Amino acid sequence: MISVTHFRAHDAAFDERARSALEALARCPGYLQGSVGRSTDAVDNWVLVTQWQNVGSYRRALGAFDVKLHATPLLAEALDLPSSFETLIEVSAGGTGHVRESDHG
Repeated sequence: MISVTHFRAHDAAFDERARSALEALARCPGYLQGSVGRSTDAVDNWVLVTQWQNVGSYRRALGAFDVKLHATPLLAEALDLPSSFETLIEVSAGGTGHVRESDHG
């Protein structure tokens, strides 16, 4: 499962707040990897991208105390866009691919 959360941030401390949120999420069971990125075209636009073993891991992580303390305030600032996605196609370096069936039919 992938979570892609979009932000429009003007404050200089956004990257540090995003890092703190990402670190809190990273300590949760089921977390696989994550990153924070800023648009190269519009420097006020950011994304927080995380990958999880499954949707249950992600949802349980959102209820963790450390996440509520460090990530929830940041996530409350997110733009109102879809953020959770099933991973259906993966291709690793070298071109090896894997296709999964959707859990939603």
